[in-house]
Amino acid sequence: MGKKNKDKKEVVFLVCSETGDRNYTIRKKPRSAKIEVKKYSSRLRKHTLHTEKKK
Repeated sequence: MGKKNKDKKEVVFLVCSETGDRNYTIRKKPRSAKIEVKKYSSRLRKHTLHTEKKK
């Protein structure tokens, strides 16, 4: 009894909207909504909006 294919997750990057840096990587379910979240940007030393981007 192995896992089914629909249980797999895909790797995506969270990209800073101001600098364009890929600061975070996450694993999420395929075909789910795009993620936009405020995260810390080390280059700017403040919290900025990060959006999801695939490889």
